[in-house]
Amino acid sequence: MSSHVKVRVNLLARDPENAKDIMEILNGQVLIGLMVKSFSSVELAVEKVREYQKAGIPVSVGLGAADPTQWKKVAEVAKQTIPPHVNQVFPAAGYTIGLLEAEGGANTIVNAVITPSGTVGKVYVTTGPVSQRYEEAISCEAAAALIADMGIPSVKFYPLNNRLDELIAMVKAAVEAGITIFEPTGGITIENMAETVRICIENGAREVIPHIYTSIVDKATGLTRIEDVQAVKATLAEWL
Repeated sequence: MSSHVKVRVNLLARDPENAKDIMEILNGQVLIGLMVKSFSSVELAVEKVREYQKAGIPVSVGLGAADPTQWKKVAEVAKQTIPPHVNQVFPAAGYTIGLLEAEGGANTIVNAVITPSGTVGKVYVTTGPVSQRYEEAISCEAAAALIADMGIPSVKFYPLNNRLDELIAMVKAAVEAGITIFEPTGGITIENMAETVRICIENGAREVIPHIYTSIVDKATGLTRIEDVQAVKATLAEWL
């Protein structure tokens, strides 16, 4: 099974040096998240992304805690830097794909954030700045069909927080709709990461991108802890 699937870990780094250490441990099967919310302008975010890219680091341009107000900044930073991976709210994912394709960035993986509703088989796609106030669930199948219609290759399921039955339902629906990249996010730890990845793969995902962020960051230094990255590698050894 492991030869047919791909697992890449999406995590943070304090600086390019920290990122390079992480990449080495994880055999390059990694994306380094840069959150646009941390920057006061598009220009400063673009500058930072380019600094990482010059060091050969694959950047995942992110919102910052899935903050929907950052969607336009994400799209603009992505347009100017053509990263390999972009995190985006559901309503803006199609727009972002269009911007990237116009700039020659057709190979960038753009995801669409959808949220578990608390009911197995139902999700919220209302993850934009205006729509987020409406908690009206639709079926996983309808959500997957909408993502497929927009040409989005990946589902970002956030916040997961160990809702594994809901995860299974959404992975199955996505795969059925032809979307085979799945990104479980939120509440993922070294302890539950392998189980989360395995569930995605067993239900048909061909590429899984688990996000593990602040739980492995040293609060004092801001560095992602190398010993924790080694533990991530050990727990995902079957796929890395």
